Amino acid sequence: MNRPTRLRCGGAASGLGLLLLLGGASAAAQSLPLGDGHVSRHPEVGSVYACRSTFRAGGARHAGDWIRGDRWDSAAKPHVRGRVMWPSARFSVAASDSGLVVRGNGLPVDEPTGKFPITPADPAYRYDTNPNRIETQDLVFLLPASPTIAAEPGCLPMGMIGVTTTGVALYSALDDAGRDAAAHEIQDLCDGHPQGRGQYHYHGPSLCVPGVEADTVVGWALDGFPILGERDAAGGKLRDADLDACHGRAEEVVVDGRTYAYAYRVTPEYPYTLGCFTGSVPAGTFDAIRRALGPPAHRPRAPVR
Repeated sequence: MNRPTRLRCGGAASGLGLLLLLGGASAAAQSLPLGDGHVSRHPEVGSVYACRSTFRAGGARHAGDWIRGDRWDSAAKPHVRGRVMWPSARFSVAASDSGLVVRGNGLPVDEPTGKFPITPADPAYRYDTNPNRIETQDLVFLLPASPTIAAEPGCLPMGMIGVTTTGVALYSALDDAGRDAAAHEIQDLCDGHPQGRGQYHYHGPSLCVPGVEADTVVGWALDGFPILGERDAAGGKLRDADLDACHGRAEEVVVDGRTYAYAYRVTPEYPYTLGCFTGSVPAGTFDAIRRALGPPAHRPRAPVR
């Protein structure tokens, strides 16, 4: 596996494995602003510029006591049980004449997931009966090696908008109902879960991605620009107000000898990773991802009691 790193800054995650073992995702607990309603038809700081104008009636199944008014408490939100490792996980990003070739099987490299489908014995089942199991996908797609800022920002689709350095798909901050997925959906100890085609993914920051709390590369957007952790070079924690409408900013980032003039940033605030695409996604990338996922499996949810 080839994990890209930021060469001019050696920041790394600190003690995250121990924190996860002791307290799961709640180790990073905090009261956060709820992102519900922050969906726009144009680029806007603190919002998701969504390609979709209407959303399904479903989305996450339950809004529990962890959501109070316009804020939500990540410590109070339950998580899916289990700590499953995936020895067969693989992921690489390699330069070619055409750009950067991303290859993987959709499983997290050297990091755990919860146990899916959620079983009735899991207390999380009370809030979410997610019937999907984590499946492998033969993912091969292209990123620009030298991405450029587009004349106009691009909207974010539902589904995959990027990938972490551990090979996990990144989705936008929205659930199927257009609400704040990180707040509403019940996820595992790494704040991930599978969708109907079995693709395991994150909607926001995950402590299981090395460097997410530092100033280093933690993933790639599908337009080719890197995604960095939540702290700047001086160690300060970045917020939405520090970033542009696409949730990034102009800064020099060097990865494997390639220099980028722009990067997205992870923040604890919604929309968490991307608000829109600053660059252009290569033709065929979304098609390649859809082909890898295949048709959705029909797994009816049990009723929430």
